[in-house]
Parts: sequence; structure tokens; C-alpha cells
Amino acid sequence: MKKLLLLRHAKSDKQDAAAADFERPLNNRGKKAAALIGGYLAKRKIQPELVLSSPAERARQTAMLAGKAAGINVDLRFDERIYEANASQLLKVVKQIDEAVSVALLVGHNPGFEDLLSDLTGHIRHMPTAALACLNINLEKWKDAREGCAEIKWMVSPKELERTKAPDGK
Repeated sequence: MKKLLLLRHAKSDKQDAAAADFERPLNNRGKKAAALIGGYLAKRKIQPELVLSSPAERARQTAMLAGKAAGINVDLRFDERIYEANASQLLKVVKQIDEAVSVALLVGHNPGFEDLLSDLTGHIRHMPTAALACLNINLEKWKDAREGCAEIKWMVSPKELERTKAPDGK
């Protein structure tokens, strides 16, 4: 069985109208959310063997901040195919993951990520910014990934994590 983690980029800064979509950075809330999600990965002791991210600035920053907070110790790779990809294009990326990898993390954008999650699992789920979904791929090989081959193990958003914190912040 393979495990696929889908992380939608965190909240970006839309105030800079001059910045092209590709170059939009995270805002302060987004930076905090990316680190919070990374902390959640660390708490669950999940260590991806591969991290593939869209090269768009907001996705890059999300991947780097979450990876640092999670203590992920693999190289971060940027894949241009993830930026503005639809579910079909994302599935091609998944199918090309090296078979030696058991746990892969993809960092990217909606609507592609929501559509991929829906195609793989048969369940429609909203992925707000910085949401992280963990899918169990019920196959031995990534190249065999197809519609309906996965189940959602769990999904979490920064807002959910903030709500579950104790009043003292622990």
C-alpha cells in the first residue's frame, strides 16, 4: 500500500495586485498555517520519502515551511506540471512517482487537488488553504493509480488544529 499526502498551499498575499499569480507569496496567516500543518505531520510521525511541489511561490513557501516544521529530511523537488494542473494531469504526476517511495507529499493548488482527491477516493471534499489530506492508495505500484483506488485516511485544516488547542496553547 502507498500513502499519498495532498497539501494545498497556504493563504497567499492578494494585496499586491502587481504580482503575477505565479509569484504571489504567502501572507502572515499562510506562513503560520503552513508551519502548523508541518507540526501536525511531526506529531503524527509521518516522514514522506518524496516531496513534490508546484514551483509557484505560495506553494514553494508552503512546502518549505511545512517541511521544516515537520522535520522532513528529503530534498524538496519542484514540478512545473503541478502548477494549474487538473486532476488528470496530477494523476500523471502520481503515476510517475518512483516505486521505491511508500509515502509521497504533493503540494499544490485547487481545484486540481480537490478533483484529484475526488477521483481517487470517490468522495467530494473541500480543501481550504493549507488543508492536508492523507490517502491510502490500495495498490502496490504508483503507476497503477486510477480512479477509485484510494481511501481518505484523514484530512485536517489549520482552522481545525487551532480549534482543538487547549486554552493554554498546548
